[in-house]
Amino acid sequence: MPPVEDVVLQVIGLVVSFAATFAVAAIGSRFTFKSLQTWYVALRKPSWTPSGRVIGTVWSVLYVLMALAAWLAWRETGPDALVPLAVFGVQLVLNAGWSFVFFGRQNLGGGLVEIVALWIAVLATTLLFLPASLLAALLLVPYLAWVVIAGNLNRILWRMNPQKRGAASWLAE
Repeated sequence: MPPVEDVVLQVIGLVVSFAATFAVAAIGSRFTFKSLQTWYVALRKPSWTPSGRVIGTVWSVLYVLMALAAWLAWRETGPDALVPLAVFGVQLVLNAGWSFVFFGRQNLGGGLVEIVALWIAVLATTLLFLPASLLAALLLVPYLAWVVIAGNLNRILWRMNPQKRGAASWLAE
C-alpha cells in the first residue's frame, strides 16, 4: 500500500486537473450561452448539425476525459510532465478562446482560425502524453475527433452564412 502522502498527492493532482479543466469549461460556456438563443439559432446550418443537448453532453464527457488524461500524464511522469502539461494548458486556453471568438464575438471566420489552432494543440498534447501514458493519449482521441467535427461544422457555417462571417473573411471558400 502506498504511503498516505502519495495518495494525498495523487488526490490533489486529480482535483487540480479537474478544477483547471472545468474552469475552462465554465468560461467557454459563459460565452456560448449568451449567443445560443439569439445569434446561433439564426444561422443557416447543415441538416446534420448536432442538437444543443448532444453538444452539451459530448463536451461534458470530453472535459472529464481531458482532466483524467492530464492527471494520468502527470501521475506517470511527475516533474517531467512540465512540457506536456504546458501544451495541455495551451489547448485549454484555445478551447475557451474558440467559444469566445465563435460565440462571444459571433465571428465564424475567427472561430475557424481558432479551431484549427485548437486541433493542432490537441494533437500536440496527445502526442506528448503518449510516452507518459498510452491511456492518457487515448483519452484525448475522442476530443481530437470532436474538434474535427466542430471544425467542419464551423467551416460549413462560415460558408452558409456569408453575411455573418466576421473577421478572417479572407479564408478561401
